[in-house]
Amino acid sequence: MPAAALTDTSKLCVHTITTKPLSLDEALEAYPRAGVRGITVWRQALEGRNPAASGKRIREAGLSIVSLCRGGFFPAREASRRQAAIDENRRIVDEAAALGAPLVVLVCGAVPGQPLGESRAQIRDGIAAVADHARACGVKLAVEPLHPMYADDRSAINTLRQANDLCEALDHPAVGVAADVYHLWWDPELEAQIARCGRAGRLWAFHICDWKTPTEDLLNDRGLMGEGCIDLRGIRGWVEAAGFGGFNEVEVFSNRRWKLDQRAYLEEIRKAYLERA
Repeated sequence: MPAAALTDTSKLCVHTITTKPLSLDEALEAYPRAGVRGITVWRQALEGRNPAASGKRIREAGLSIVSLCRGGFFPAREASRRQAAIDENRRIVDEAAALGAPLVVLVCGAVPGQPLGESRAQIRDGIAAVADHARACGVKLAVEPLHPMYADDRSAINTLRQANDLCEALDHPAVGVAADVYHLWWDPELEAQIARCGRAGRLWAFHICDWKTPTEDLLNDRGLMGEGCIDLRGIRGWVEAAGFGGFNEVEVFSNRRWKLDQRAYLEEIRKAYLERA
């Protein structure tokens, strides 16, 4: 059953990448004014900043820190590069802990020309090597499956079934799933796999946007909610039925919208969230 229309912004989270032209300080001023209640911080927003001090500043602005984006990119042909990725992900976990982010979102990675099965095995091994450290730091790791168009070099985990299978194989309390409608809306198994996440208690993040037709850039032309063909309320209904009660995270990569006045854009986000998400 589709979810009911949203009546307030109490669960509205915005990723800093959505308003990329804004500095973190500018976002902390603009987000609350637009009714945003949560923030997912992309690592580039923290460049040159102390994570602990930034986390304190975010909380003082009245925003909940939902997650840190992103870790992952585990596969590589060389063992030394795979170890470097593991070491970097441990540093990302440390950064999340200092920031006060309870979750790190993993874009798992892939290697062009390397068999997908091999990349998936390297992803499993990489996450396994980081999971105990994450648990010790009080940080969870959310595997985000990406649309198959990214299977060449961004992620060899391309369906929610694959993400669920990976979590079951690892069987670690610090490892779960982030579901992004942009990547998953097309999947005929989506409702069943969301329910599977819910039964396992592993559905930890829900990202929303829309798929435009035509899409001019497969990375940086996402639509705002209601601009495309995704059944947002239908999917949100499945997510809520699975027991998810967290934030609805607006994550929009858009070359066109990054050129706009970002404060006016945040008002568009709020309106689209209430009317069409």
